[in-house]
Amino acid sequence: MTADTINLKRELALLLALATLWGASYTFIKIGVETIPPVTLIAARTLIAGLLLLAVLRVRGLSLPKDPATWGRFLFQACLNSAIPFTLIAWAEKTVDAGLAAILNSTTPIFAFLLTALLTRHEPVTGRKLFGVVAGIAGITLVVGLEALNGAGEQLPAQLAIVAATICYAGAAIFGRGFKSLDPMMPAAGSLICGAIILIPLSLVIDRPWTLAPSTGSILALLCLSVFSTALAFVIYFRLVHTLGSVGTTAQAYLRVPIGVAIGVLFLGESISSTALVGLAFVITGVMAMTIPGRKRPLAV
Repeated sequence: MTADTINLKRELALLLALATLWGASYTFIKIGVETIPPVTLIAARTLIAGLLLLAVLRVRGLSLPKDPATWGRFLFQACLNSAIPFTLIAWAEKTVDAGLAAILNSTTPIFAFLLTALLTRHEPVTGRKLFGVVAGIAGITLVVGLEALNGAGEQLPAQLAIVAATICYAGAAIFGRGFKSLDPMMPAAGSLICGAIILIPLSLVIDRPWTLAPSTGSILALLCLSVFSTALAFVIYFRLVHTLGSVGTTAQAYLRVPIGVAIGVLFLGESISSTALVGLAFVITGVMAMTIPGRKRPLAV
């Protein structure tokens, strides 16, 4: 076995680990919000993960920028990538299953393309991408719309909150293109710290965390969410961007969905309806169509 083969297998194992860590985050959130209010849960998540990433940067001999303009951009990125979407998902999972949240939250590439087509227009509109959009939206409709028609409409606000969080992630992916001059881990750490700065005062006012009595399970879920599904996942992600490339790393987008659903079924005893499974298939198909690069046509000679 050659060194290149061993290295590739190691990177693919890390890709699977990344998909598992991010897929498990929905179960960690579901357990966490049982006894920790959403704002406090996410305030702690962003603070712990941000401090851990700062430590990783220090080990690498790097430090965050100090100019106010960059921190203003970190703050805006925090609103799009952590403070708002993390909190929306945590609030939604008080009533929505972790598996369903994983399905709805997997459509970020689809909304990123729609925002790109409407606003920045820096990517071409192709037939394959349009197919991906249609398939993804059909999947969301199957998961959300038909459940509402079947009498489960009381979950509709929470489901729409997850979709709104997904749109925030799509905006963050577009806005994050402006950080190309920085080491990729810097905006991750800076935005998480800014997210904590936003959420900690809200937690103190809204939840009064000193009055809470969280269960051991919720505390462990919070620690796993912060350390493994956020800080460690970011470290693996940025390594894979350098080794597999950004396109190869996007494979986790459609790996983490069935993994997230399976973890919810195995550890939380959740069940997925046949309609949701069909919606899952549509969503994965749409995300794959959006993220797998097409073949380049050979140049005419």
